[in-house]
Amino acid sequence: MKMINLTINGSPVSVPEGTTILEAAKLVNVKIRTLCHLNLEGFGVVNQTASCRVCMVEVKNRPTLVPSCSEKVTEGMQVVTDSVRAMTGRRMAVELLLSNHPKECLTCPKNLDCELQSLAHELGVHEIQWEGYRMDYPKDTSSLAIVKDPNKCVMCRRCETMCNDVQTCHILSGQNRGFDAFVGPAFNLPMAETSCTYCGQCVAVCPTASLTEVNNTHKVWAALSDPNKHVVVQVAPAVRVAIGELFGMAPGTISTGQLATALRRMGFDAVFDTDFGADLTIMEEASEFVHRLTHNGTLPMLTSCCPAWVKFFEHQFPDMLDIPSTCKSPQIMLGAIAKSYYADKISVKPEDMVVVSVMPCLAKKAEAARPELTKDHNNNVDVVVTTREFGAMLHEMGMDFASLPESDFDSILGESTGASVIFGTTGGVIEAAIRTAYEWLTGETLEKVEFEQLRGLEGIRSAEVQINDRTIRIGIAHELGNARKLLEGIRSGEYQFDAIEIMACPGGCIGGGGQPYHHGDIEVIKKRQQAIYQEDRAKVIRKSHENPMIKKLYEEYLGEPYGEKAHELLHTHYVPRDRI
Repeated sequence: MKMINLTINGSPVSVPEGTTILEAAKLVNVKIRTLCHLNLEGFGVVNQTASCRVCMVEVKNRPTLVPSCSEKVTEGMQVVTDSVRAMTGRRMAVELLLSNHPKECLTCPKNLDCELQSLAHELGVHEIQWEGYRMDYPKDTSSLAIVKDPNKCVMCRRCETMCNDVQTCHILSGQNRGFDAFVGPAFNLPMAETSCTYCGQCVAVCPTASLTEVNNTHKVWAALSDPNKHVVVQVAPAVRVAIGELFGMAPGTISTGQLATALRRMGFDAVFDTDFGADLTIMEEASEFVHRLTHNGTLPMLTSCCPAWVKFFEHQFPDMLDIPSTCKSPQIMLGAIAKSYYADKISVKPEDMVVVSVMPCLAKKAEAARPELTKDHNNNVDVVVTTREFGAMLHEMGMDFASLPESDFDSILGESTGASVIFGTTGGVIEAAIRTAYEWLTGETLEKVEFEQLRGLEGIRSAEVQINDRTIRIGIAHELGNARKLLEGIRSGEYQFDAIEIMACPGGCIGGGGQPYHHGDIEVIKKRQQAIYQEDRAKVIRKSHENPMIKKLYEEYLGEPYGEKAHELLHTHYVPRDRI
């Protein structure tokens, strides 16, 4: 590999040919501020639009400043990042962005978490030198998951990179030209009228509040204040390994016990664990897989826990709707059981119960309102808040989350196994299903429950598991672009699998669009994943079908797994949708 020699602020550095100035500067500990640049190198994604001009540096003998994020190094190049000229150029770029930016920082959803705001502070921008015409586009609040405010768009194109290159949904692109330019759907259609899956990855990378989640915290406070409502809450597995980041705790800190305590202090009448719903999902999903396998059913069977993935295949692959499992997601299953089995237990009418979900995902907000996931015109889940929203609520209360004592979830819908915990990471759902399906198919006890071949962070993975005399071929993908490749491979005959797990977000739910912002740091995702597996190992029971409360639920209420009652409450159907 050819090496290029240059100097940065007088320090010599040697880097491979093709390296950018920004990358080279890191080797000599020189910080160059960026805005549009986004490096998700661990997932093979780099946004290099060089549109914001915040990373401008001086190169000797060049008449103009150059963007360091896209400019490749050359032999003998002399780069200066700390000259008055370079600093002035960067400051002017931010001032120009702010001249067309709403002055509502105090009430903005990204206040104190806005990269543009931070840049203005770091670069010493204390006044706006240019005042004049501003964009004035209506805010798009059409969807139940994502709010789009074009007036706060800085044309960084990060969301476009995520939507088009990573997720391959192709919803977002540059609209208009010059001063009125912003990123949005074609013809500036409302988000609810597009093929958007609400995965929220555009929100996860937006540096301002041009894209944010629909805030449902006021609905939770209203429910908790209503004396006529019995309000229950459930928490997804990925939340417990990320929520601590919002309170200064290290990524991957397991906060399961603190979560239960915090929710009780908020005033919920019952505190449940979505892990219970995950165990329930495995009972139904493993049963469905065994049934398909032993009755020559449609294979491969695809997991259906991720609502963004579900909406993706409804839009993009409507001809393959017979492949996915008919199981509802864990949050919807738990909501359905809360408003039936649990409601009967405590003599509360379903309409007098409010089920709140704390999820790592924006798509869960839209999923909760899908008509095919309701029961007698009542939503199984009434309100969904993200990990970030939940953290904001705790901050609002002034709660010292890191110092809270640990407690347990309510046992009736809170008992869970290690198999349910790993639902939070890519490969976890299918591993949990195999733990149960193996024992049901062989009649033998599975001594080693960890299937290492199903783990990892590669975008597309395959593995084989031997069950009796049959080799079960398994495919795994995370990120919707990888899901597209997998489904196209199935359609063409390139891939031959018996079971496939797909999650929409990088790393699975641990990298969900509603999680604390990881700013492209793959190490954060890895630490969350490690914590998920650590929690699994710490569980006494690690197979879903051995959960005593799950057994009791089937004995007292549901009957046989994959039976009539289970189908009524826990299974669903899919709807072909147009691609827009």
